[in-house]
Amino acid sequence: MNSTYPTPETTERLETILQALRQRGCRLTPQRSAILRAVLSSDEHPTAEQVFSQVRAEFPMTSLATVYNTLGLLREMGAVLEIGLGHGGMRYDGLRPEPHPHLICTQCQAILDADLPELKALGEAVSQATGFRINSHRFDFFGICPRCQQNGYN
Repeated sequence: MNSTYPTPETTERLETILQALRQRGCRLTPQRSAILRAVLSSDEHPTAEQVFSQVRAEFPMTSLATVYNTLGLLREMGAVLEIGLGHGGMRYDGLRPEPHPHLICTQCQAILDADLPELKALGEAVSQATGFRINSHRFDFFGICPRCQQNGYN
């Protein structure tokens, strides 16, 4: 799992989320903090199993259930974005927990963020045309990433 270097923004975000957990009355175990750090430091939208492997290297007694429960809590708090891929399972985005578009490789399952300002305008246009108040959205593009294309996948 690739990790980004801790930036002042991710360090500040980590502290903000830890404070929110304290305010909710949640115990701040070393394992829970390690799970949060793993998700916030990954730019690959990891699976729960990938987070588990990373955390378990530091805390061997951590269970997969603890990882799933913590990720569920973080999702509920709005601290991570859960990305459902159907049969591909769930992936987690701790760097950008707000709804945003993704590029998903159907070959290797890589997920990249897609920064498309046009989608914000599209959401506003849909809301205006229909009177529908949009609270969230999901917009993903599926295809073959450049690396898989170089490896001969079409």
